[in-house]
Amino acid sequence: MKVRLPKGVGGGPQDMNAMIKQAQKMQQEMEETRAELDTREYTVQAGGGMVTVCIMGNNEIKSITVDPQIVDPDDVETLQDIVTAGVNEALKTVESANAEAMAKVTGAAGMPGLF
Repeated sequence: MKVRLPKGVGGGPQDMNAMIKQAQKMQQEMEETRAELDTREYTVQAGGGMVTVCIMGNNEIKSITVDPQIVDPDDVETLQDIVTAGVNEALKTVESANAEAMAKVTGAAGMPGLF
C-alpha cells in the first residue's frame, strides 16, 4: 500500500536542504540576537528607589547604588533584603527581555531551554 503525502511534505532532498538552510539561518539570527542582548543594560530600583541595580543582558551586575539614607548600622538586615530584592528583580527583567527577544527570532514563545 502506498501512502500519498500532501504536496510539499516529504519532498526529498530539496525539502531537507531547505529545512537545513532555514535552521542555519535561524541559528545565525539567534547568535546575533544573543550577542546584542548581552550588551544591553537594564536598570532596576528597589526599596522605593533607595537601591538601584544596573545589570547587563548577560546577567553581569554592572553596579549597585545604595542611597546613604538607608544605611543604618543597627539594621543591616533591611539593607540586605532591599539589595537582594533589587538583584532578583534585575535578573527577572533580563530573563524576560531575553526570552521575548529570542521568541521573536524563533517565532515561538515559550520554548524553555532553547537558549
